[in-house]
Amino acid sequence: MFNTSIQTLKLLAALVWFSGAVVLFIKGFGMFFEAEQLNPGQLWTWLALSAGLLLGSVKARYLFSRLCTRNLRRIERLAEPRLWHFYRVRFYVFLLVMSLSGLYVSQKAHGDYSILIIMIIVDLSLATALLASGNCFWKKI
Repeated sequence: MFNTSIQTLKLLAALVWFSGAVVLFIKGFGMFFEAEQLNPGQLWTWLALSAGLLLGSVKARYLFSRLCTRNLRRIERLAEPRLWHFYRVRFYVFLLVMSLSGLYVSQKAHGDYSILIIMIIVDLSLATALLASGNCFWKKI
């Protein structure tokens, strides 16, 4: 009933990967604009933006690309692929914990310039890493 193809699993993995990037970019730039409104023209706001993009590029090259490639290899080796096999169970747990944590911290960050700066770096670095490392999907799909 829940059998599927390897190709479908790869597409689902790519969809989750890139949708995470889009959500984090929207969230990160939203916080950037909020921080800019709280303290207009501050160098720290722009440094946070730059740091997020730079750190994300480094993460993409040295961590996320490897994770992505390893997951795609795992998918290719599945004997009986099921619809939920595009990531391992621990990934779903990790994603849930990270999403809830990010939501909580983001809510606390509103109106607090220092926390906004940290969240800009975290969200934009993750978004950049996801987007930049996503090229592994185009090589394997």
